[in-house]
Amino acid sequence: MSSNKIGSSKIVIGAKQTLKAVTNDKALKVYIARDAEEHVTKKIIDVCKIKSINIIYVDTMKELGEMCGIDVGAATAAELK
Repeated sequence: MSSNKIGSSKIVIGAKQTLKAVTNDKALKVYIARDAEEHVTKKIIDVCKIKSINIIYVDTMKELGEMCGIDVGAATAAELK
């Protein structure tokens, strides 16, 4: 994926915040870094599949962090409705 910015809508960054948004039906799309630890992303992926939320995979945590406009890597992020 190219180094695009995540849409101008509201986003949450990090596994806990992403899982909370997905669980509470507030997530429009979820972004997951391919190099993130599986134990961090597995539950989020499972809930997204159950709730039919689109998952967009990004190559690295560093790239996802840059897309979110932060200076550190991010395992997951969610674009909110």
